[in-house]
Amino acid sequence: MIAETLRIQHQEPSRSWWQRLVGTSPLSDRSYPWFKGALGEISVGQILARLGPEWTVLHAVPVGAGVSDIDHVVIGPAGVFTLNTKNHAGKDVWVGERAVLIDGHKQHYLPHARHQAARAAKRLSAAVGEPVSVTPMLVLIEPKTLTIKQRPDDVTVVTDRELLRRLQRRRPVLTPEQVTRITAAAVVPSTWHDNPASPEDPVELQKRFAELRASVRSARLRPGLWRLGGPVAALVLFFGAEPGRSVLSAF
Repeated sequence: MIAETLRIQHQEPSRSWWQRLVGTSPLSDRSYPWFKGALGEISVGQILARLGPEWTVLHAVPVGAGVSDIDHVVIGPAGVFTLNTKNHAGKDVWVGERAVLIDGHKQHYLPHARHQAARAAKRLSAAVGEPVSVTPMLVLIEPKTLTIKQRPDDVTVVTDRELLRRLQRRRPVLTPEQVTRITAAAVVPSTWHDNPASPEDPVELQKRFAELRASVRSARLRPGLWRLGGPVAALVLFFGAEPGRSVLSAF
């Protein structure tokens, strides 16, 4: 998600000095959804890092023969989980047995989560040499409201705040030996992808994304600073100008 955000953003024209001054966002309409999604995955990744040492977490796992990936794969005593992360901060979310609505609009999150788990189960089972059950999870980031009309039977739907507790409280279903075997298969790239590519340097990606994130944060602050600083600037102009000098010459 981070790599795609940076790739798209690199294709966009740079902001003019005036756009930077007034706080125009550096993100384009194309890169914004990817940027928002990346923030959601980073947030969930930080939460999963708080699981104990008996857990293994893989992020952005390429799967199949194309460019599809699984946001997070989690392996531990409580089983194997595929996490589909959706950043809907500030949105109204409604969950039913067969549908998820975001601000009233139906999304295909449940079938997609099932599909990811089924693909993971098939590939892990083939690599391990025995059936591996995988539980799909849908993780919703900071929704404004969450209405659970009826929970789906086969997809665990949680918010980011619930995620850690829900994983840690599940009863163990795998022995330590099973966890070891599944983990050993899961960390091999060829288990997931037919033609795994060399990964990009994660340190460089995180550095570039941090720079973009800082630019976005700065742009969001500028309009407020301009509103706050406008009266102050006016006073400086008024009191700083001596008789016989223009306002501009006071600077």
